[in-house]
Amino acid sequence: MSEMTLFNQNLPEYLKDVELDAVTKALAGNGGSSKRISLRGSKFRMVVNGEEIVTSKNEEMNIVIVNAAKHISRQFYAKAYNASEEATAPDCWSNDGVTPDASAKEAQHHNCVECPQNIKGSGQSESRACRYRRKLAVVLADDVGGDIYQLELASKSIFGKGELNTMPFEQFAKYVGSQGYNLNTLVTEMRFDEKSDVAKVYFRPVKFLSKEEWEVAKRQGETPIAKRAVETTVAQTDSKPKAIAAPKVEVEQEEIAEPKKREDKKAQPAPKADLKAVMKDWT
Repeated sequence: MSEMTLFNQNLPEYLKDVELDAVTKALAGNGGSSKRISLRGSKFRMVVNGEEIVTSKNEEMNIVIVNAAKHISRQFYAKAYNASEEATAPDCWSNDGVTPDASAKEAQHHNCVECPQNIKGSGQSESRACRYRRKLAVVLADDVGGDIYQLELASKSIFGKGELNTMPFEQFAKYVGSQGYNLNTLVTEMRFDEKSDVAKVYFRPVKFLSKEEWEVAKRQGETPIAKRAVETTVAQTDSKPKAIAAPKVEVEQEEIAEPKKREDKKAQPAPKADLKAVMKDWT
């Protein structure tokens, strides 16, 4: 048997989702890679190991959402953004949005709700110093079995109300669920809001996956890569591209409850249109 015969044979089913363990990575000199889709500057940017490798000129991108964090996370940076400095991990962060992560060395409070960095006005203008984030694990719609990317959404792309073709993520997820479907059963379009001064994306359903594609998407969502993508870790912090101009400061206006009491706004109803009919019309 030649030295390559073993690896040219059909791969056993149980090995299809198995990744390199820590020992093999260390011996092979491979620490693994981190792939992300960045929305900086209202452009879809493919980032690998902190280095920007592709910038899309399109205003929209079709993806399949294979995993998502169960909770909205939080991130706090003590220092203001400085384009001349390398990117660093947050000073404090929370994966569940309730308490600081155990690995955060500069925890600001024992819980997020009462934290002084969570009060409106603690950041620039009337924003909060601690920002909301929603982390997703996605694959490109035309390569469902390919690379898994981390997608991190800021508050303007998470909260709010829109029409059927301009839904922020939380509204979009609730709409798809209310129709009786899972997010990993369909192709989702992300599109930048042209009227927004900061990176803000809308979501809408495009089409359902085939059964074969859906089976692949389910397996992708169960992989260690997809599970790591929806967590905040120091290792996932990206470096800033050196050849690209620094983005403008984004002042986010979150639309969820604050620590201090305020007058409740009347909730707007979610879109009621049937998902199958909507996608048929768009197609």
